[in-house]
Amino acid sequence: MKHNIKIEQHYLIHIVEGIKTFEVRKNDRDYQVGDTIYFMPIESKGGYDVYKSGYSTHFRITYVHHCFGMQEGYVVLGIMPSESFKD
Repeated sequence: MKHNIKIEQHYLIHIVEGIKTFEVRKNDRDYQVGDTIYFMPIESKGGYDVYKSGYSTHFRITYVHHCFGMQEGYVVLGIMPSESFKD
């Protein structure tokens, strides 16, 4: 499954640089290992989401943590660039 997800640009920069290899999300999409995430960078300005360009990229979910230590309904997603996988 593919997921298009908004993310603040300053967080996405750390993901793209490989510093951040996880994402915490509300599990309203039934995330599964092997799913693809397309992050759409935004900046919030005056109550509106403004889409930015330049850092959009695809990531594959490699791990889903949803039990110990997590608030009900939330998950920690382990992610890697999709280019790291051979389909």
